[in-house]
Amino acid sequence: MRYIRSITGNFVSISEIEFMAKLTSSKVNTQIDGIDRRLSVAPMMDWTDRHCRYFHRLLAPQALLFTEMVTAEAILHAGADRFCAHDVAEAPLALQLGGSDPKRLAAAVAAVRSYEFAEINLNVGCPSDRVQSGKFGACLMAEPELVAECLAAMADVSIAPVTVKCRIGIDDMDPILGLDRFVDKVADSGIKHIYLHARKAWLKGLSPKENRDIPPLDYDRAAALAQRRPDLHIYLNGGLVSCEQIYAELPRFDGVMIGRAAYKTPYLLAELSAELFDTPLADRYEVAGKMVAYAHAQIHAGARLHNITRHMLGLYAGQKGARVFRRHLGEQARQPDADPIIIEQAARFCAEANDRKVA
Repeated sequence: MRYIRSITGNFVSISEIEFMAKLTSSKVNTQIDGIDRRLSVAPMMDWTDRHCRYFHRLLAPQALLFTEMVTAEAILHAGADRFCAHDVAEAPLALQLGGSDPKRLAAAVAAVRSYEFAEINLNVGCPSDRVQSGKFGACLMAEPELVAECLAAMADVSIAPVTVKCRIGIDDMDPILGLDRFVDKVADSGIKHIYLHARKAWLKGLSPKENRDIPPLDYDRAAALAQRRPDLHIYLNGGLVSCEQIYAELPRFDGVMIGRAAYKTPYLLAELSAELFDTPLADRYEVAGKMVAYAHAQIHAGARLHNITRHMLGLYAGQKGARVFRRHLGEQARQPDADPIIIEQAARFCAEANDRKVA
């Protein structure tokens, strides 16, 4: 027997067959703006750049992808194109902004209208010292009124839905009352979609890396919020690394946001996408072939091959030849005269090692 969150927010028991039907049905995630958020890839600094997103799109054609976080000030000072230019193939794509000044955030949102992002997300979850010094990220969870003001200002000028990504708490914040108060205040701004990292962030004493592992995950606390606020759409983030684990948690939420696992073991996205959206499973070798064509075009435009292939190193994780694949791309792509054909060569080796016939 399984339990799944109904449209009213209550948890009801269903059979295994009904569960799989629900899992692949768009009704799992009530949509109010035409965006299917059952599967998304978290914004990750230095990782989810445009090359990474193109690669992820080949694996998961319907997943919602996110840019790296961009500060409002960076957009206003350096211009939007430097940070927001993207390939149309990356859509649907969300822009994540960082900031705490409602007027400046609104100005940044207005500046990116022409880029046609599917949604604009406010970062209230990053725990790094650099982010804290700029007074944005997870430290804003201590100021829910300010966050609500920022979100309202962004929504006033945005043509796309405005959403928020946050933690279940920070430091010694009460895990029940603190999160409830924060979410209630945020919801007062009209926000309906919350990406919830199910760990607290410790802003003093832990590095960003430690904040990804040391504070314990609390999926039940996240689920309790989803049940308490059935009018909101809650998407689980944090520590999601396998299909089995994700399928076990998904019925309690409106969707899942995959972080580091999408980068370290990217084929997870293909497996999830095929199951959730009832679409053909992407083929690793075919994806590699499409990345060869993409790399040729990008190099012609001035990109370096290594900056593309570095995102692909985990494509064959768990498969025979995975180490050879990583080493071949890692070493050869750095050469001054590197040719994108090295991607196909490495993929062919792995495909044949795994008894996959290639032409």
